Amino acid sequence: MAHFDTEYQRLEASYSDSPPGEENLLVHVPEGSKPQWHHIENLDLFFQRAYNMHQKNGLTCMLLGEIFELVQLVFVVAFTVFLANCVDYDILFANKFVIHTNSSKVTLPDAFLPMEVCSARIRNNVFVIFILVISGVFWLHRLVKFIYNICCYWEIRSFYINALKVSMADLPYFTWQEVQARIIEIQKEHQICIHKKELTELDIYHRILRFKNYMVAMVNKSLLPIRFSLPMLGDTVFYTRGLKYNFELIFFWGPGSLFENEWSLKSEYKRGGNRLELADRLSSRILWIGIANLLLCPVILIWQILYAFFSYTEVIKREPGSLGARCWSLYGRCYLRHFNELDHELMSRLSKGYKASSKYMNCFMSPLLTVVAKNVAFFAGSILAVLITLTVYDEDVLAVEHVLSSITLLGVCITICRSFIPDKHMVFCPEQLLKVILAHIHYMPDHWQGNAHRYETRDEFAQLFQYKAVFILEELLSPVITPFILIFCLRRKSLEIIDFFRNFTVEVVGVGDTCSFAQMDVRQHGHPAWMSAGKTEASIYQQAEDGKTELSLMHFAITNPHWQPPRESTHFISQLKEKVHREAAAGQLGATSENLAFTSTQSLQSESEPRSLIANLLAGPPSLASLHLGRDGSIGMNEGASALRSLSPLSASLNLRGSYASARVPRPDHPAVAAGRAMAGSGTDARTVSSGSSAWEGQLTSMVLSEYASTEMSIHALYMHELHKQQSRREVSRHTWHRQESDESSESVHDDPEASHNLPRSNTFPFGGTPNQEGAALQMSGQRRYGGTTESLCGSSRIQRTPRVPMGGWTEETQTGRHHEPVPEEGSDDELPPHIHKVT
Repeated sequence: MAHFDTEYQRLEASYSDSPPGEENLLVHVPEGSKPQWHHIENLDLFFQRAYNMHQKNGLTCMLLGEIFELVQLVFVVAFTVFLANCVDYDILFANKFVIHTNSSKVTLPDAFLPMEVCSARIRNNVFVIFILVISGVFWLHRLVKFIYNICCYWEIRSFYINALKVSMADLPYFTWQEVQARIIEIQKEHQICIHKKELTELDIYHRILRFKNYMVAMVNKSLLPIRFSLPMLGDTVFYTRGLKYNFELIFFWGPGSLFENEWSLKSEYKRGGNRLELADRLSSRILWIGIANLLLCPVILIWQILYAFFSYTEVIKREPGSLGARCWSLYGRCYLRHFNELDHELMSRLSKGYKASSKYMNCFMSPLLTVVAKNVAFFAGSILAVLITLTVYDEDVLAVEHVLSSITLLGVCITICRSFIPDKHMVFCPEQLLKVILAHIHYMPDHWQGNAHRYETRDEFAQLFQYKAVFILEELLSPVITPFILIFCLRRKSLEIIDFFRNFTVEVVGVGDTCSFAQMDVRQHGHPAWMSAGKTEASIYQQAEDGKTELSLMHFAITNPHWQPPRESTHFISQLKEKVHREAAAGQLGATSENLAFTSTQSLQSESEPRSLIANLLAGPPSLASLHLGRDGSIGMNEGASALRSLSPLSASLNLRGSYASARVPRPDHPAVAAGRAMAGSGTDARTVSSGSSAWEGQLTSMVLSEYASTEMSIHALYMHELHKQQSRREVSRHTWHRQESDESSESVHDDPEASHNLPRSNTFPFGGTPNQEGAALQMSGQRRYGGTTESLCGSSRIQRTPRVPMGGWTEETQTGRHHEPVPEEGSDDELPPHIHKVT
């Protein structure tokens, strides 16, 4: 453990959002007047279950889904054992004749072995008995968990009906924002949290996403070993559901984890005096969990294979091209996730970028593969045509051995070949498609811009947007690879993990221990290259990479317009929105191509789909001109109804008259704004002020509000990336000029070594330093690495720490032979209580 180094320094929380007098608030309610929902002890699980019930459309749907999961487990195990031990395949394949008394036909029951023979074969097979015992124990565990969930979710059902006044029949028509607003409102009456008088949207998000925020932060800071450099394959990402499950088991809720409960980090992990001992303990636990994974590998692998076989075989037969479809990888969903972004918000955002992402990946059809696929499809089609013709002429042809199989395989072959043949009428523009993708996914490496046509960019994007077949293959290999990642890769990072949780955990009043990155405080974790220059005090180790803090802050503020952020964050949001509105009001969007918002969004209008939300907003009907893109997030009813015709997928056409340059902000006393605010108010259901009283009209209104929020976030994400790109160009020019002047004046950089060391670098920056440093930097930039450090599976046991090239392109130069100094152990501070971060 003496070889462990750490990059992390302790984060000191230095601001408080609690109102005066609420710093040490503990609400007391007399025993006789306590409401039913007063002081819920485990609010994390309570809010998570309330969110899950909302997303799964009520208690009935949830229970029915869990019942079918139990039945599926029994079916998969029983059916597999039956096929392996109770079927006579010689009769099934007609290798053995069956003597019939009544008929000469062979029936399916003839291939089944007698019950006595079947049971005897099962009893004599030790491996089958072992599988059945393991499956039985697991099924009983799931059954007990199911019964426990019934009791828990029955309480959540009562909470929805009695406290929130939402019936199970109406729940699918409520958005989560409406449910959340009612939870905040009933806090004043029921005091479900006794440590605060009022709950905020951020409090609820923190409790639902406490552990997920930690995972997003660890991926952002490249702490998890999920990137590897493999022979022949190069830079590879391996992050599966099994590996993710083990990470969460080790860190959050497993035996000996870092957390003592859902909301509190163990006290010993909050102090740095015993960090080496804790790292040794964590390393030992990772080792034992890795060994357990290794022992259970055969059972898990068999289950993965069987489940994949039963799940995907019918789909592949019906749609052979489905394996050629793409999906967002698990790593992509974690990397692209904002801090404090719920599952449905993330999937909605990624789903909107799915079509453009598929079109972008289809731009890279290989001409060689296209020629081969056309000819293979021709030959296979010719043989298939003959077989089909013979079958039509005489159906007895199907009785010939392997004819039906040949027809099926030839059809699959033709379908696969067609997936490699591009549409000759389709015109692709990679740069514009990449802009459309960026508008929805919000994160993109600097070096992708201007290089969308390169295969290197395509390969890196494929790590986020992978083939479905690759996803299935990784999940099948996961039981074999996961133990080795835990034993040989994760254990090496034990000290860094211990330091990460100590340095980036803050205690929030009424919430508990949370990841400090999830506070979205630009002063503590902002990046100077992402509009936080002059507003952040964070060191390079405390800065979130890729503009994660700034983009997450904007996303949360737009999604939750009634949330009141801290003073520094409020100033950041106001400044950004003021710039966007000022440029829009000045008419620069339609006048010059150098305007940031126009430059970043004009390409979206050439998207193949005319109903692009960004295009509608920037060149939409006059009704969009009166849309208020402010923090209240509200729109008027007349404006909303008219805008719906252009935004809704139900619309068949667009009236592109007017422009975003004519946008104006309505007066606060405008009746439309008042109606919009009433509709988005915390205590009012949006459906009560819609044009009708039906649930469908209310859901449609909520959909319009959600779409406008998504559109606004897309505009701000594009704008922030353009600002970041222009600032990077200015930094390139400034540092290039500084280096030239330094060379001419013969002044050494060693005059100020600390300033040189603290200067953040981009992979597009020229490197000024020794020839060895320049060579190392050039070699580093030639690698296709954008998500963090790369683990080598074939090398010495000691890790060579290399500069990180994250997706945002920022890295810190390291000098040859220089090692990070370990965080100094805290002497007398070891006995001090952790600093409490008070937020209401």
